[in-house]
Amino acid sequence: MATAAKVATVAEIADQFRNSSAAVVTEYRGLKMSQLTQLRRDLGSEVAYTVAKNTLVRRAAAEAGVEGLDELFNGPTAIAFVTGEPVNAAKALRDFAKANALLVIKGGVMDGKVLNTLEVTKLADLESREVLLAKLAGAMKASLSQAAVMFNQLPSQVARLAAALQEKRADEAPVAVAAEAPEADTAQADTEVTDDAADAAETETETA
Repeated sequence: MATAAKVATVAEIADQFRNSSAAVVTEYRGLKMSQLTQLRRDLGSEVAYTVAKNTLVRRAAAEAGVEGLDELFNGPTAIAFVTGEPVNAAKALRDFAKANALLVIKGGVMDGKVLNTLEVTKLADLESREVLLAKLAGAMKASLSQAAVMFNQLPSQVARLAAALQEKRADEAPVAVAAEAPEADTAQADTEVTDDAADAAETETETA
């Protein structure tokens, strides 16, 4: 490869490192071109599966400021540069590797953190951001529905409370009248006593 072409390739791969949310390093030894084509399809439009010589990849990683991956750049190397959801790319690579044992996931980098093979596999086991957002939206919708039901029940609950209070007052009313009755009888008795006293006084006056 001419020097100018190598410089261009290094610059291109360095830009891919810079502009990617994650990069997964793989070894594709023994895979057919048709299998690599299928892998690219499985990865989708948000992943660039780049095959390059290790010397150029090392230079590109250094130029992009990516460290800790040099030991992974040996054998036939291809890097999945992810511009979309890293979880989806990790799932696609994991599933393809299960069906095609010749694809080896060696590690990668995400948000500046170097990942080993196990960490990439664990990443594949996570739920994507889209799924998490959908679950969150569902939970919020359920909460709002519960709130709506509660608000709809408030008028009927208030009506039942008012009816209960009215019934309670109606039950208490006879008790209050009954309690007042003895007072009325006592007042009438006092009046009768006063009248008797007046009659007695009038009799005494006439006698005198």
